[in-house]
Amino acid sequence: MTSINPSQFDARLERWPIAGAFTISRGAKTEAVVVVAKITRDGNTGRGECVPYARYGETPDGVLAAIEAMQEPLLRGLDRTTLQSAMPPGAARNALDCALLDLEAKLSGRRVWDLLGVAAPTAATTAYTISLGTPEAMAEATAKAATRSLLKIKLGGDGDEARIAAVRRAAPKSELIVDANEAWTPDNLARNLAACADAGVTLVEQPLPAGHDEALATIRRPIPVCADESVHARDSLQALRGRYDAVNIKLDKTGGITEAIAMAQVAQALGLDIMVGCMVATSLAMAPAMLLTPQARFVDLDGPLLLAKDRDHGLRYEASTVYPPEPALWG
Repeated sequence: MTSINPSQFDARLERWPIAGAFTISRGAKTEAVVVVAKITRDGNTGRGECVPYARYGETPDGVLAAIEAMQEPLLRGLDRTTLQSAMPPGAARNALDCALLDLEAKLSGRRVWDLLGVAAPTAATTAYTISLGTPEAMAEATAKAATRSLLKIKLGGDGDEARIAAVRRAAPKSELIVDANEAWTPDNLARNLAACADAGVTLVEQPLPAGHDEALATIRRPIPVCADESVHARDSLQALRGRYDAVNIKLDKTGGITEAIAMAQVAQALGLDIMVGCMVATSLAMAPAMLLTPQARFVDLDGPLLLAKDRDHGLRYEASTVYPPEPALWG
């Protein structure tokens, strides 16, 4: 790895309107608030984008301040290796990790996967998210997306049996995965899993609250269950054994693509399938996550599709297919 001493550093908040609203069990939002870090040297600029997430105690201003606090260490030569111990996992480190890697690629004239020694990403099938709502509203939204091959359905607890049945009727040919965002309870867990199995759902993501998911180890799971809020970086993987069958790796949780790649290797060694996921953000946040797609059983990188507009040089999406980033975007 080449040590990078930036001559210019910038970090800023950006707001990107969502097309309509994005609703999960914890609430709805109409814009994506992201933080972008830019590191420049010799006329080349590396960029990284992150999404502060209140579920993990993050705020946009707090993440921005954490990134700006690293300016002096970066000017003194902090690189991606030392960054991993200089900052905890989370959104702030993600933006800097990805910006440093983007700059390293631009300075060397090589693509990031060659620098990291990982397989080059190819076109992948991404899920498309259907927001939480009434069964009727979700069926209407699903019908408009029924030509997509993979749909991710947001569920929310009470009434989920009716929701997933309505969605399946509206998209009889699509593969379905669901995300309960911690909204189920031990009392309705078996019933909701059975309803999902009856609807032919392939995967259920984070049905129970993180830290209160013991019931997953004591019931028969008719379909695979994926950890999201219950998993962050490598040190959280061991606790999942016996409860989960897969893990959702998000760069805003791992603190960047450097840790995410290492985490995927450990997860697979533990027999866990890989899902690569995202927050609602622009293509700049999705691009580094594309490096995980060769290992992923499920790809959920539809963030830009949920926005009213993506940034320039964004990822190319054709229906449910997403393509690797061009150098003008990242890497």
